[in-house]
Amino acid sequence: MSDSRHTFVGTRCGPIGGAPSWPMLFRKTDLEAIFAGERTLAFRRWKKPTVKVGGTVRTQLGLVGIDAIEAIEPGSVTEDEARAAGYRDRAGVIAMFEGQEGTCYRIRLHPEGTDPHDALRESLPDAAEIERLSQKLAKLDKSAGAAWTKQALKLIAERPGIVSTSLAEAAGIERMQFKDNVRKLKALGLTISLDVGYRLSPRGEALIATL
Repeated sequence: MSDSRHTFVGTRCGPIGGAPSWPMLFRKTDLEAIFAGERTLAFRRWKKPTVKVGGTVRTQLGLVGIDAIEAIEPGSVTEDEARAAGYRDRAGVIAMFEGQEGTCYRIRLHPEGTDPHDALRESLPDAAEIERLSQKLAKLDKSAGAAWTKQALKLIAERPGIVSTSLAEAAGIERMQFKDNVRKLKALGLTISLDVGYRLSPRGEALIATL
C-alpha cells in the first residue's frame, strides 16, 4: 500500500465481538514500526472500510487496534502525516490513492498486544481436550458433508510451507475452499499460516499424533 515493495502480512479482522471482514494488510516494516510504538497512522483507499473503530486486526506480530477512521480528500494529506505513515513524502500517499478505487481514509491505530490465538496454538492438549477437539472436527466434517478435517491436517503436516494451490489440488477441492477450511482449523489453534502455505502448530501436532 505504499511506494515501495514489501511483504504484506495480515489476517481477517473486525470489531471486537463482531463478524470478521477481509484483511487490512500491512507491510512487515510498518508492523515492526507499529509494535515499536513508532507508527500510529495509516492511509487506505477502500470502496468499503475493512475495519471498524474499536476493532482489531490480527497480524503475524500481534493485534493492531483501530482508534479512528476518517474519510478525507487526497490533497489534505500533509508531508508530516505521510512520513508518519511510512511514506517518503505525500506524493507517495497520493500515488497510492490514485492506484486504488473508492474513498480515501486516514486510519489511526496502535499496538493492541499479543494475539490470544498465539497462546492457544502453543498449548498442548490433554486427553480431555483431545477428545473435545476430535468432536469439533467431527462436527466440521458433518457440517460440510465430507470428512475433510483429518485430510487437511495430514496434508499440512506432510507438506509444510507448500503453496495452498498444490494442497487444494491434492485434497481434490478448489483453492478458496481449501483456504476457508484451513481458517476453521486455525481458529481451533491447530495450524499456523506462513508466508507461503501452512504448518501445524504444537497443538495441531499433538492432536494429529492421536488421529
